[in-house]
Amino acid sequence: MKSFRTQILNWLPRLSYQVWLLAFGRLLSQVGSGFTLFYAPIFFVNQVGLSATAVGIALGSSSISGVVGRFLGGSLADSPRWGRKPAILLSAAFSAIASFVLATTQNFSVLLLGNLLMGLGVGLYWPATEALVADMTTPAQRNEAFALNRLADSLGLGLGVVLAGLLIQLTGAFRALFVIDGLSFLVFFVIVSWAIAVPPPTGHPQPLLAGWRKALADRTLLVFIPVNVLFTMYIVQIYSTMPLYFTNFVAISETVKGFSASTISALFTWHLVLTVLLQLPAARWLNRLRRPQALILSVLLWGTGFALIGMAGVMGSTAIVWAVIGLAVLSIATVTYLPSASALVVDLAPPSQRGVYLSINSQCWALGYFIGPPLGGLTLDQPGALPHLFWLGLTGSIGIAIVILRQLDRIMLIRKQANPEINNTVDLPPDS
Repeated sequence: MKSFRTQILNWLPRLSYQVWLLAFGRLLSQVGSGFTLFYAPIFFVNQVGLSATAVGIALGSSSISGVVGRFLGGSLADSPRWGRKPAILLSAAFSAIASFVLATTQNFSVLLLGNLLMGLGVGLYWPATEALVADMTTPAQRNEAFALNRLADSLGLGLGVVLAGLLIQLTGAFRALFVIDGLSFLVFFVIVSWAIAVPPPTGHPQPLLAGWRKALADRTLLVFIPVNVLFTMYIVQIYSTMPLYFTNFVAISETVKGFSASTISALFTWHLVLTVLLQLPAARWLNRLRRPQALILSVLLWGTGFALIGMAGVMGSTAIVWAVIGLAVLSIATVTYLPSASALVVDLAPPSQRGVYLSINSQCWALGYFIGPPLGGLTLDQPGALPHLFWLGLTGSIGIAIVILRQLDRIMLIRKQANPEINNTVDLPPDS
């Protein structure tokens, strides 16, 4: 038993205890978010009595305030007057208030206010949190550190969804879900406030836009932005377009079209479980590659996975096999992308500007999530074979990503050679 426990401890990432505490806090807060993730629209339409259109508008409004929150989060995280920790605490406070507002919602205006506050809290959260993870790790540890935090997010969301379903079945108390969500943010606030110690910010106060001007003048970052948006568009297709494609377009036989709801649920559970299991091993293996090389591997996996999903739509009785394999490949693509992209942005950023650089990285997610669902929905509304060809079109788009990533790799190698004293990038392999 002791030997087995020792092996487990040796396998786990060797990171600062504060990184582990931050991940634990994120897991708890994401459990709360999982409580409301799938049940909020059902509650506000069926229980409160709002129209589906009104609920959709209100939920979508969080993306608008999220853009503002990301801008402020990056700026505050880099500010000597604020810093990473206060920005995270502010995020948790806004998110907790938003949850309690949503718990009292009786009309559209309160629902809109709650979602605007939630978007602001989420926007403040990401740049500051990822900058803090970067501050507490060495370059060689960052793949695993970012993977650990993504793992905590995934586990928390999954656990929250399951527990929320049980609570609704037992009590039907939808409003309690939002109260629990708010309490989870308060627990996260306490953990960060009490257990996370960070050095005070250094440097002189600068105008709010100064860091953004410098970051947006970084040619290497500008090269990465379009391919990063493309990656986030890939990710959102799994959750926005693929369920509808599996339901309405997969021809299992001449008379049966579409997987059942239980089959689709099992498929996405398979995808989530595999993503969780592979997150840390993939991050450790990726340390042998340069960041752009890891992303090229990821984009090849995305292309392969989308091609397999397209095959599932036209392969008849074997559709389920193609779907299972396709979602497995997309799980590997996801865990290859997530830590590598965040670590690459940190590699590019001066330590004093990590918040702004990671805010730009987070804005790529906002843009990808804005473009991706309408693109997929518009394609699925087209007649004939276009819904099936959509996945082949995504596969073809990886050529653009590979060209950009190869150029990015060359730029980063030149940058490293011109500035050998810079130690915030991963060590290059001997053959580079």
